[in-house]
Formats: sequence, C-alpha cells, structure tokens
Amino acid sequence: MKLWPCVFILSDFGRYPPTIANVEKDIIAPYKHVVRTFENDSSGFDDRRTLLYFQGAIYRKDGGFIRQELYYLLREEKDVHFSFGSIQANGIKDSTRGMRSSKFCLNIAGDTPSSNRLFDAIASHCVPVIISDDIELPYEDILDYSKFCVFVRTSDALKKNFLLKLIRGISKEEWTRMWERLKEVEGYFEFGYPSQKNDAVQMIWQAVARKVPEIKLKLHRHKRFSRFDVDR
Repeated sequence: MKLWPCVFILSDFGRYPPTIANVEKDIIAPYKHVVRTFENDSSGFDDRRTLLYFQGAIYRKDGGFIRQELYYLLREEKDVHFSFGSIQANGIKDSTRGMRSSKFCLNIAGDTPSSNRLFDAIASHCVPVIISDDIELPYEDILDYSKFCVFVRTSDALKKNFLLKLIRGISKEEWTRMWERLKEVEGYFEFGYPSQKNDAVQMIWQAVARKVPEIKLKLHRHKRFSRFDVDR
C-alpha cells in the first residue's frame, strides 16, 4: 500500500490489480526479445513462404484459452505454421528461422496479455498479428502500432475463416510498408549497454519524462487545501 502510488516500469499489467498498476500512472516497457535481431534483412514478401507463424505454449489458462481455439482452427492450413514449442533444446533457433521465413507472426494472449513473442516478431521483421484485447504496448502515446502490426479482436479471430481471410487480404504493397516500418522502429525495442540513442533504455526514460507534467498536476491539485489540513 505504501508503494502503489509510485510510477512502476512494467512489461505487463496482467499480474497486478488496477489499483496497484495501470496505464494512467505507470510505464510499459518492452520485453527483451530472445531471438537474434535480423540484420541486413532483404527477405521480401515473396521470400517469406509461410503466411502465418506461431510456435509456443498452446494450452494456457484464463485469457490464453484462445491459443488452443486458434490451434484447432488453423492447424490444417498449408501456409500456416502453428505448433507447440519452447525455448528448450533448439527452440530459439527454430523460432528464429520460422519467424524470418514468415510474413505474419501471431502474438496471442497467454497467461498474461503480452509476452516476449511480440518483440521476437519485431526483431525478425515478421509483421505481428496481435490477438490480445487487454494488451498494453510500450510508447503507444507516440508510436502508432497500426503502421506495422495487425490487430484482431478475440471475438473476431474465433470466427471461422475470419483471420485467414483478413491476412490473405493484405496486399504485397501493404505488407511491404509494414515490413519497412518494422525495420525503422526495431531499435526502440533493443536493450544495449551502453545504451544508444532512442533504444529501449532511452525510450523508457523518455516515457517517464512524459509522465512528469501529469504527476505535477495531480500533486498541485492535491495541495489546494493543504493549509487547512491541520488538527483543530
């Protein structure tokens, strides 16, 4: 209770009640991606043969139920890779190879609304398809994710053929624009030491700085009648 008024830097609000952590006062930071950044990427639309890619834990609790529902809807599609996977053994290498050879990568709610998978997709320049109604995203007050991500409501994604029809309707030209934008923004999600201009560390501090005027406003309002708050 003593700490809840503080500004927290979090990757996800999924494990906190809104009285403790919320987007109004806190900062969303990116997860650190686990796949390697795709340097010198020249793999265009026609080079990425898989339409839609997901590899990870499928059976999750709570909001993650959609993973198994989508698995049953998509597992038979020839141009979709949807399978179990983990970071064990060659899991990271498999994911790296799979994302780099796919046009779109699914980011589906699991135990929490977000995960490192979104940032793996960004690092791989695989256009993220986000199916997570409660997701909060880093720097969204200044960054338009719709320029390089596809957002789908959970209720729509569960409709038969809806998701694939939507994805297949995205033209080569539109996909290429999103792919180019991914390469422009990927540095915002990179944690390095020492930090570089506009990398994740700098972007987080800039997000903190943007919170300061609002915090000052609330403090000043709180002090309006402070001179009267004395024992009588």
